[in-house]
Amino acid sequence: MEKSFTRSPAKKIRIVDLINGKYFYGSREEMKPSYVITPFGEKVSRVNVIASVVEKFVSEDGSYSSVTVDDGTESIRVKSFGEPSFRGIEPGNLVRVIGKMKEYNGELYVNLESINKVNDVNFEILSKLEILQNLIKQKKIVDDIRSMSNQIDEEELKGYARENYSVDEETLSAILDIKKKETDYKPVVLEIIEKLDEGKGVEISKLFEVLNLPDNLVERTIDELIDSGSVYEPTVGFLKKV
Repeated sequence: MEKSFTRSPAKKIRIVDLINGKYFYGSREEMKPSYVITPFGEKVSRVNVIASVVEKFVSEDGSYSSVTVDDGTESIRVKSFGEPSFRGIEPGNLVRVIGKMKEYNGELYVNLESINKVNDVNFEILSKLEILQNLIKQKKIVDDIRSMSNQIDEEELKGYARENYSVDEETLSAILDIKKKETDYKPVVLEIIEKLDEGKGVEISKLFEVLNLPDNLVERTIDELIDSGSVYEPTVGFLKKV
């Protein structure tokens, strides 16, 4: 009986979480795609990334081309083999990239499926907020599993992760192996302040509403941005990027 193949969904993800993740090679025989397990325990084989193009390359014969994209957290190369796939795409463009995760000679990259310009910055903001919401949920799971790893033995931990979070052994191993990294919300909050500012700054209460994050987390992030000199209050209750 032939194995059926289900295409993995293209996941909205931060580039930094791909770079800091652990890569696993797939198998054609088993029809198993290659994928990355992020520090937050997510298996990602196809990505849906909104980022800015910072570099473009096309070989002389046109058989290979690539762009390097940066989403504000990290950068990654997007490669295309065959006919040129980046016509009309230039450095400075904001784009949506969909593709498969691959690795070659130690370099993690995206094998291009499609790329399109993004003209509405609000679309980028909404995508970043969606990613942040998911990170908060995943971080709670990973923190709990890491905490339990200090309290119970390996076999008990496997059962705990599987029963409570449907985390398999491979993902559990990656979660425990990957160095824990605190989520830094400052770049995203700073970018949102810049995008929402129409000239007079952004009302702080608006940030709480748009971000939809825990109040203490928003307050701490705003305080850190003010302390670092990245933003200031042009008037009471408003924030503006320096």
